[in-house]
Amino acid sequence: MVIQPRIRGFICTNAHPIGCAENVRQQIAYVKSEPHMNIGPKRVLVIGCSTGYGLASRIVSAFSSDAKTIGVCFEKEPTEKKTGTAGWYNTAAFHAEAEKAGLYYHTINGDAFSDEIKAETIAKIKEDLGQVDLVVYSLASPKRKDPVTGEVYSSTLKPIGQSYTTKTYDTDKDLVHEISLEPANEDEIAQTVKVMGGEDWERWIEQLHAAGVLAEGCQTTAYTYIGKKLTWPIYGHATIGKAKEDLDRAAAALRRGYKDIKLKAWVSSLKALVTQASSAIPVMPLYISLIYRVMKEEGTHEGCIEQIYRLFTEDLYVEVPEIDDHNRLRVDSWETNDKTQAKVEALWDQITQENFHQLADYAGYHSDFLRLFGFGIDGVDYAADVDPVVHW
Repeated sequence: MVIQPRIRGFICTNAHPIGCAENVRQQIAYVKSEPHMNIGPKRVLVIGCSTGYGLASRIVSAFSSDAKTIGVCFEKEPTEKKTGTAGWYNTAAFHAEAEKAGLYYHTINGDAFSDEIKAETIAKIKEDLGQVDLVVYSLASPKRKDPVTGEVYSSTLKPIGQSYTTKTYDTDKDLVHEISLEPANEDEIAQTVKVMGGEDWERWIEQLHAAGVLAEGCQTTAYTYIGKKLTWPIYGHATIGKAKEDLDRAAAALRRGYKDIKLKAWVSSLKALVTQASSAIPVMPLYISLIYRVMKEEGTHEGCIEQIYRLFTEDLYVEVPEIDDHNRLRVDSWETNDKTQAKVEALWDQITQENFHQLADYAGYHSDFLRLFGFGIDGVDYAADVDPVVHW
């Protein structure tokens, strides 16, 4: 079939297998062009391995540190009539490139929140790796089923305490407009923390440790976004922010609880980028379009793969990592510094429907959005007839 993007709102409902594969190859090529890690992980578990920062973590581990990797994801397989998810094609491409490089890989497809998938993962680690020395937690999901009670929790994107009105950009309608969001109630806050907080991360580490598959000196990190003034009302100081605070709590609990193996647990704060998760958050498409423009002008713009390579080489695998007051690793400082933020705030105040495309880098935003699904990538013939069925 000929596969063209089908965009509905803030998501693309299909993906291009060849485009996704090329996107993965380009990320691998970047890692190979950088210095190989002298000290790095060797046996890695990536929970949420198929897109964005999780995929980048797997690529950096494998192709800069020659690590054996086990990934966990939840992706839909293609059929002859319907494409698979981008994450399915990304994973297939990673497998193919790892195979060529002689690297061990294995991917488990299923609900990472479930105890069944945790047990399957532990069994595979025991069988093939013995233990892991790095656990990356990079899950993004709107819902989570509690493995004990069976209750399904749903996350909410709302401010806390009072309603919030601000500018946003509607990608579907190409429209800059005001949006008003009512504050979350206590149940919505609690459910968001259940989905996006640190509970499942802790559960993974608890079960991995009980099974004896965490190596001494093992590191684990969960990814977060903190942001600054413009995004705090909908992000840092909102329901998502409460969930992110819970990640900090979980990291501290992990550091206290697993001293027997000298576990190092970090929350790593990364920059704002176009991801399947961020595209759904009000304000973020407008903010990201502006931060892209400013950081590209400053020469500091990075994508997922550049961010994760720096996280590994400048923070996770150095003798004394630089941390903030909350013991977080901060790879987002090129975005969140006062000088850069002042430029973004000045543009934010000027933005109208009429000047949006002149003042913002929406072209860069939209290009990155399409790339998530394998579209808009140079060298790929999107008029060609392709087979959507790709096997792992």
